[in-house]
Amino acid sequence: MNILVLNCGSSSIKYQLIDMANNAELKAKGLIERIGLDLGEFTHKATGKDKYYVQTPIADHEIGINLALNALTDPEHGVITSLDAVHAVGHRVAHGGEYFAKSTVLSEKECSYIEKLCEIAPLHNPASLKGIQVMRKLLPNIKQVGVFDTSFHQTMPEKAYLYALPYEYYEKDKIRRYGFHGTSHKFVAPKAASMAGIPYEKAKIISCHLGNGASICAVKNGQSVDTSMGFTPVEGLVMGTRCGDLDSGALIYIAEKEKLDYKGMNNLINKKSGLLGISGKSVDMRDIIAGKDSGDARSKYAFELFAYRVQKYIGAYAVAMGGVDIVLFTGGIGENAWRQREAICNENLAFLGAELDKTANEKFAGQDGIISTPNSKVKLLSVTTNEELVIATDTFELIK
Repeated sequence: MNILVLNCGSSSIKYQLIDMANNAELKAKGLIERIGLDLGEFTHKATGKDKYYVQTPIADHEIGINLALNALTDPEHGVITSLDAVHAVGHRVAHGGEYFAKSTVLSEKECSYIEKLCEIAPLHNPASLKGIQVMRKLLPNIKQVGVFDTSFHQTMPEKAYLYALPYEYYEKDKIRRYGFHGTSHKFVAPKAASMAGIPYEKAKIISCHLGNGASICAVKNGQSVDTSMGFTPVEGLVMGTRCGDLDSGALIYIAEKEKLDYKGMNNLINKKSGLLGISGKSVDMRDIIAGKDSGDARSKYAFELFAYRVQKYIGAYAVAMGGVDIVLFTGGIGENAWRQREAICNENLAFLGAELDKTANEKFAGQDGIISTPNSKVKLLSVTTNEELVIATDTFELIK
């Protein structure tokens, strides 16, 4: 059974075609970029075939998705003979609010909820909704499934998700912590428990998804009980261009002093801050490490600030769960930047009983592995994530 997984951004589309009836075999994947600009880019790679790349104007998401569908059925680059071989579409949807506590088959009612949530997720949900609408038009006879980044965190208790604002803002506008990266945390947490030989339903896991976007999740007995991202993906850790935790009074001061409106402030905290803002050079941890090694002070600040914020959340979530059995690292930085993992898992974590094996840490860059010493009371793990597989699996389970 072939599941098409779509991840639509405001100007990009990622897709995979996965055969769930054949051990979740990846048949093809692709990336469509620069939608709406003068010249778009399209990259398609079928398993066992050469990569196909073209630059062409891509005016909107419908044209982009048509490019993907045509590539999947192309005699030279494709993997299926017709679109009849696509049995369902699974969509990544960033924000499910309080409407969606699990993945859901999408009818008109569900789509109306996603549309309502565009107000509090204006950077993410409109693009997801475009993808859903286009696929319902192009493939009207197959089921569409929404898999929500926020749904895994719907098990958080009130003390974790409420903000200390006047309660009316929660009642009226649903201002609260929602959390994101739930699809990734949902995948890596049980995988880490299995790697460590600990029953998932009894484990206390701190899942560190570290990349251009970064979040930490406290998973206790198989449920998310707290997470670092909040009402939006800006809160929490230092990220590529997002500021993370910040005194809101500082934002008011900057807005008044610099005469910045809502759009200007949104641009500041989402696109100009984080590693880029501190280093002044790059959002890429590899560049930050290279700058640090060359003696650049601001790259050093960025590297150390990133590690320190992760350490603070690990400590906080160990307390929130009354202990910790596993700390896992996933995402582009978490999986690959072994030097950043080393900086996080230094002597400051020793009070938890965590002891890093530096040789294993370097060895398991970009792959699954236990990176703690045999005597470590807390298991430290490098765990590769696969959000597309979660989307395909949830879609398959709902339609089979």
